[in-house]
Amino acid sequence: MASSSKANLTVEEEDGEEEVEHFDDFTLASSWERFISEIEATCRQWLADGPKNLLEKGAVHLDSSNNIYKVKSELKNAAKIYSMEYYFEINNKGKIADWNCTLHDLQLCFGVKEFLVITPQSASGVVLDAPEASKLLSAVAIALSNCSSLWPAFVPVHDPSRKAFIGIQNMGTVFTRRFEADHIGSQVPIKFMHLEGLYELFVSKFAYSTLDHSMHLFKVHLIMKLTYRTLPNDDDDDDIQEADAENAESEAMSGGNNRNRKHWDDDCPWTEWYSAEDPVKGFDLVTTWSEKVVESSLEMAEMENASPHEAEKWILTPNLSPNLDSSKGDRIGFASQLQLLVNVLDMSFEAQFMEDFVSVENPGSDNLKSSMVIPPPTVLDRVLKDLFHEGLQFPDFAKGEHKSSQAIKGAPVESLFVQFCLHSLWFGNCNIRAIAVLWIEFVREIRWCWEESQPLPKMPANGSIDLATCLINQKLQMLAICIEKKREMNEEFQDCIGSNDDAVAHMEEDIQVGEESNGFHAQSQGFDGKRDSPLTPEGFNGSKTVISKFSTNSQDVHSADKSPSDSIRRGSAGPVGSMKLLKSCQSLHAPFTQNAPLMTEDMHEERLRAVEAFGDSFNFSAQLEKETLSSDMSAFKAANPDAVFEDFIRWHSPGDWENNGSEANGLSKNLTEGMKDDWPPRGRLSQRMSGHGNLWQKIWNDAPILPAYEQKPLLDPNREGEKIVHYLETVRPHQLLEQMVCTAFRASADTLNQTKFGSLKQMTTKMDQLYLTMVSTLRPLQVNLLSGNSETIEDLRRLCVVFEHVEKLLTLAASLHRKFIQAPRVYEAIFSDYYNFYLPTMGMGLADVDVQKKLSCICLEFDMKLQLRLNERQVVSNMFTPPTANQSWRKVLSMGNLLNGHEPILREIIFSMHDSASGSHYAVGSPRGYQQEIETYRMYICGTSNDLRVALSVTSYD
Repeated sequence: MASSSKANLTVEEEDGEEEVEHFDDFTLASSWERFISEIEATCRQWLADGPKNLLEKGAVHLDSSNNIYKVKSELKNAAKIYSMEYYFEINNKGKIADWNCTLHDLQLCFGVKEFLVITPQSASGVVLDAPEASKLLSAVAIALSNCSSLWPAFVPVHDPSRKAFIGIQNMGTVFTRRFEADHIGSQVPIKFMHLEGLYELFVSKFAYSTLDHSMHLFKVHLIMKLTYRTLPNDDDDDDIQEADAENAESEAMSGGNNRNRKHWDDDCPWTEWYSAEDPVKGFDLVTTWSEKVVESSLEMAEMENASPHEAEKWILTPNLSPNLDSSKGDRIGFASQLQLLVNVLDMSFEAQFMEDFVSVENPGSDNLKSSMVIPPPTVLDRVLKDLFHEGLQFPDFAKGEHKSSQAIKGAPVESLFVQFCLHSLWFGNCNIRAIAVLWIEFVREIRWCWEESQPLPKMPANGSIDLATCLINQKLQMLAICIEKKREMNEEFQDCIGSNDDAVAHMEEDIQVGEESNGFHAQSQGFDGKRDSPLTPEGFNGSKTVISKFSTNSQDVHSADKSPSDSIRRGSAGPVGSMKLLKSCQSLHAPFTQNAPLMTEDMHEERLRAVEAFGDSFNFSAQLEKETLSSDMSAFKAANPDAVFEDFIRWHSPGDWENNGSEANGLSKNLTEGMKDDWPPRGRLSQRMSGHGNLWQKIWNDAPILPAYEQKPLLDPNREGEKIVHYLETVRPHQLLEQMVCTAFRASADTLNQTKFGSLKQMTTKMDQLYLTMVSTLRPLQVNLLSGNSETIEDLRRLCVVFEHVEKLLTLAASLHRKFIQAPRVYEAIFSDYYNFYLPTMGMGLADVDVQKKLSCICLEFDMKLQLRLNERQVVSNMFTPPTANQSWRKVLSMGNLLNGHEPILREIIFSMHDSASGSHYAVGSPRGYQQEIETYRMYICGTSNDLRVALSVTSYD
């Protein structure tokens, strides 16, 4: 025959016009046989390769399962092309678990492990013609039988929405299993909504009697799984909103308030600034019943009334918000606003003053106006009212501070500048024009407080300047002190004008006012600084002559050795141990002195630059401290009328008095009670104090004899206050924004740090790491090293990304902690699992995070299953609050097994019948000694009251 074919081809080539006669050879394989042969060859190849080799050849992993892979091959039969897929598991030993959440849909329906699916390559992907489906399934069955394979094979049929399949499995030389699955999408018969009807549906597949099934006893094996879902936490249910709309008007007229609904984060620290979406949208609770044998439909009716608490297992699955790990950047929180503030910092180098961003004469004002909106005056007034008129109470400045918080030059979270910065994050959605307008009005309010001598809200009006904070906070703190001093001076002036008392009473009043207005400290407040060190409270406690308040008579103190000189002693705080004056041998008294003048960081730096410019000159440093030295010397002279310069040095600067005798060990020895006097002391001034032209000696000679309360205050509140207000009015935009960025980051972190999240160690570690990252990233802003287009801006943007990650985790931790405060193991397990899932996307750059998150959204989905303990079930059960009439208006409870009034959203049941291969019709013709029990009927039922899916497998003897 081959030679005849070649001859015919030769004739056609030589003479195309000549028609050659031929006939069909029926000994050759038909197209259908070739199709079966091709299926067989493909299956043999897959069988020979095995799972491991198939993985190496490019088997595809299924996203829905951790252990299932598939390979694919295309087959052609006549004009049609089919796709055959082989699904397999890497570790396929053991029995398929009935409720394994990672199972393929066909595995769950029919209880199979590895299987084939053959589908036509068409738009529907199913076989719509019943004869074609049967023929296709027969071809696969023949091919599998030829290669001795026990794989089940399935063909999708009917409409794709029905998820219908037919299938067949050769179980060796004895049995064959046939499969069929279909789905009812609507109008489920009432009978099949109940367990009793579903039981009778299964029994009808093998019971040949037409009598009532409830009167017959069949040993049917049953396992069941019910899934419950909590009601949504937010008002995003459109159906419920439409139903409530009809009642809204009537409730409003009757005085009802629909807006009193408590939001989940009302007690969280960030709720003052924004309301966060609950990252936990709800929970799915899966309850499973262990296998039991049911003999009648009456038992099924009883089982339908059983409580879910009787189930063997409770498995909880959190439903997290899709925005929790979204990379869209549409989540509102501190991180998103800090990102905008960093953008404002980047723009702040374009102008010299904040007014330039608002002025119409600014060259870039048109662009600013078109893209950046200023909130209406009502919003501005509300912000200013919150800053200045509702914050007169003294705040708790240590609230929420982290141990690393003070390493960032910001300000305490409750202080005035911090509140301004936090308001700026949300004012006009944090654009440069809105911040400029708010700052101008902010400074205008501060000037009004200064000019009207009104207390500065949210700022302490006493104490020392905290140099660990930002410069603006230091200025505001000093301004608050200046306002308080200014008010006291005004009150003193008014008291002096209205006083008509005699000279003695007037002098007594001056002394009392001096005590209050000049700000120097008595013993109860301590004596800070080098010159007051001999009179610390500890030193007073070791002396018998302790005076804590000024005396109102001409004699201020009552010492142990009174003398005529004591009658003119003024401003004494008491004798200093056993120290004596060199000339009169009277007790040396320590004076009350004024506090050193307050200075902010820039004032200290100015003095430091002056010292560096003039060198380390002793006289120059004395010149810088001239006013303070003169005040101390005047007070010392008033407290010790017979004192000389050497006495002042012995008290004020003991290191400059060189002793040879009893005072060789300094003041600590003189403060020892009961010490024997060795008079006169043998000593002399140090070389720098005794040198020619010593400035200290000159200041001593020029210092008047005045107690501290009669001296001019070292701090001039009027002068310093005006300087501070002028600084605030003329501060450069980039200098302002640098301090705002540092303060806003610290304040935002301190606010979040107040969140209660239980004992989550991962969250505590992340907060610690966040602070350390902020300290290193914000350091260039704290030392004024930032310039336009600096790399620091990009570092700040990356810091915003890290901040967002921590903020998301913290929100999740807070939500879980509130929901499971009575079951700490549950929220710790859920958070730990999500933390490990989310951790790979943290700490990356902006571009890397976007790419990684897109990949994670495609490849991964957080799906945690947590089995609850018995003592935790009640906590979860309480989360299923009974639904209100509005929430259940569209539902008809019909499925039974209610949990606090909630019916399951999904019910899954597996019915099965088992028969022994011996002693039944299945044993006829079976091999000798075949005693295995087989599953003759299996029915998987999945659905609700609105839909129903049934999958049946029947084992028969061939």
